[in-house]
Amino acid sequence: MDARIPKFDQMPSLPDLTLERECPQPVCGIDEVGRGPWAGPVVAAAVILNPDDVPVGLNDSKKLSAGRRQMLAEVIRATALVGLGEASVGEIERLNILQASYLAMRRAVEALPQRPAFCLIDGRHIPPGFSSSSKAIIGGDGRSASIAAASIIAKVHRDEVMVALSQQYPGYGWETNAGYGVPKHIEALRLLGVTPHHRRTFKPIHKMLYEKN
Repeated sequence: MDARIPKFDQMPSLPDLTLERECPQPVCGIDEVGRGPWAGPVVAAAVILNPDDVPVGLNDSKKLSAGRRQMLAEVIRATALVGLGEASVGEIERLNILQASYLAMRRAVEALPQRPAFCLIDGRHIPPGFSSSSKAIIGGDGRSASIAAASIIAKVHRDEVMVALSQQYPGYGWETNAGYGVPKHIEALRLLGVTPHHRRTFKPIHKMLYEKN
């Protein structure tokens, strides 16, 4: 056998409901997006999947094309219970990005139309203040179908937010870079300056505003 051809049991598996089946029901998956960008809110999503109608092809949103994410987001919204939460730039600056991410996660759970009995959270830590029993799952968006669905919903929603903001503040490329510090964004900051949607506590923005030579 050609050694370059992976064996079936070595092929990467897609997220499934194995973790969910071990939890009290209903269980929601939670993920956030937008900790790293220099501009825009941090967004979290909470998703309770229908175990009898799980969308096909769920995966970590970072492993999916934009078109595939959009298609899956539409299917998730049609078949599952979805809650979205945001923390604004002002809240990020006041709380710090980690605590703002936790705030967005709590808001996402609160926005669900049904209270979950258990939460599966992507990451190492359980955000403080959750009213439901919870478990943090490292790499959860690649293991749990619910967390993968939440990662897709959060990513698609935040991308839509950044596209809308790019129309108000053209030139920064937010419609494609989602606020990350890519060369086009850096050049626009140099030419156009800092907007109200930039995170002033983030080092590159703070340096531009307050540490000029």
